[in-house]
Amino acid sequence: MNHTFINSDAIRHKFSKAMSAMYQAEVPLYGDLLDLVAEVNAEVLSLHPDIKEQLAHTGEIDRLSMERHGAIRLGTADELSMMRRLFAVMGMHPVGYYDLAPAGVPVHSTAFRAIDAQALNQSPFRVFTSLLRLDLIADEVLKQEASSALANRNIFTDTVVSLIERFEAQGGLTAEESEQFIKEALETFGWHDKTPVSKELYQRLLEQHGLIADVVGFKGPHINHLTPRTLDIDTVQQGMQARGIPPKAIIEGPPKRECPILLRQTSFKALQEAVRFKKPNGEYEEGHHTARFGEIEQRGVALTPKGRALYDQLLSQARKQLGATPNADNASQYYQILEKAFDAFPDDYHTMHNEDLAYFYYQPADGEADINSAMLSLEEAVDVQDGAAKQAINALIEKGAIRIEPIVYEDFLPVSAAGIFQSNLQQDKQSNYDGNSNQHEFEQALGASIYDELALYKEIQAQSLKECINALSSCVQKSDYV
Repeated sequence: MNHTFINSDAIRHKFSKAMSAMYQAEVPLYGDLLDLVAEVNAEVLSLHPDIKEQLAHTGEIDRLSMERHGAIRLGTADELSMMRRLFAVMGMHPVGYYDLAPAGVPVHSTAFRAIDAQALNQSPFRVFTSLLRLDLIADEVLKQEASSALANRNIFTDTVVSLIERFEAQGGLTAEESEQFIKEALETFGWHDKTPVSKELYQRLLEQHGLIADVVGFKGPHINHLTPRTLDIDTVQQGMQARGIPPKAIIEGPPKRECPILLRQTSFKALQEAVRFKKPNGEYEEGHHTARFGEIEQRGVALTPKGRALYDQLLSQARKQLGATPNADNASQYYQILEKAFDAFPDDYHTMHNEDLAYFYYQPADGEADINSAMLSLEEAVDVQDGAAKQAINALIEKGAIRIEPIVYEDFLPVSAAGIFQSNLQQDKQSNYDGNSNQHEFEQALGASIYDELALYKEIQAQSLKECINALSSCVQKSDYV
């Protein structure tokens, strides 16, 4: 039997829209946030035609309004493995390993997303997915109770599992199957106000860490935030205050720059929501839970290993100088220290490119016709980092034959993620966990290897150079016949 299968990118796009509509209905402040971000982005594009042109060149202009990332927290290896298979239906793969334990959050994580530039521009939906590390709970009795609670829940519907298996067996889903898949998958991410645990157990989990209570205490991994992308996070932060949306005190990540790098994030504070805890007699008693919030992000250029090492060094330097966790009381001081520390990081794209600090697209541009000598050097090179290639590229950039555009950072920052989590989990004290980072253990639970995000950016850059060389070579050959 012949089937017409729906492209995974299309399923991902539809699912992200359905997820956004569901979360907006569940958390109305999220809708207010979307309106604010849309207004700010429209103003930036109107006032800064250079930014609009850059986004057009990189293919991001059309995806800007639909860009979202979400976050979920899982409790067991089986949940993580099935979640990987669920996301695979939507063309999403595990990229990057993040250990948040050193920052006081007992999880390690990956991000599920598309991995090539074209697919990302079609639907840049990402889900930051964390796995609870029960091994970091020191209280053995509590650890066992938490493990039992997780073992007794099933976060996936039978129908969605069946559809995942069908996708794997037949290589895709039909239109009807994909619509059913989206509906069933949403059940996993929805909010459930009835908890399967007692109020007493929930309180003990909460005392251990708010995130542990959020994972163990509920029927499923409710989406705990969705994040639109803004072009000016500082203006959004001010706008939140003006509209009565309570923002967290600190914008996480690097300071404000002319040429943004990596990722800056802020959020509105988590809501206190009514829940009902299960009693031994099967009835429920009233209570409340705080975990779900709204987040905003501003994305910049992806950094090379050299650039990332410099970023990490400067961020660490600023935090050590502050001598405390950034918070509402020291926010102004922290921003001053951070900005001064990052004076050491070049703030223009050409310097970042020339010093191998960031990844860029290479694109043909209208320039001088005399590019033959530089083209010969470039065509002979096989690596952007090759010295001769670099020299040839720079010559063509100077001649105006090649333009560079920043490759947007599609991933996350562990220190920033921990800062967002801590500020939204009623965590007044800083937790300390001594467990070792264990990517191998995470990948075993996942049932697959994790993609190296830096290798993906390098590949996108190399592919863009190859396409640029081919285009310029074609132009040179045509000019030879004129």
